[in-house]
Amino acid sequence: MAKVEQADGGRRIVETPTEARQAEPGPSVLALLSISTIAAIFVLAIVWFVFFRT
Repeated sequence: MAKVEQADGGRRIVETPTEARQAEPGPSVLALLSISTIAAIFVLAIVWFVFFRT
């Protein structure tokens, strides 16, 4: 849980790095980016073969 501290009359929220990220670091993001990039290349290759190959 985040802690709230009083600093100079204002409110300051102090969080751990994990709380600030609000996500678990892991290979899922790398897998998603890799699969998305490969899928985009595949789709562009199909479009090129269908429309631009003479």
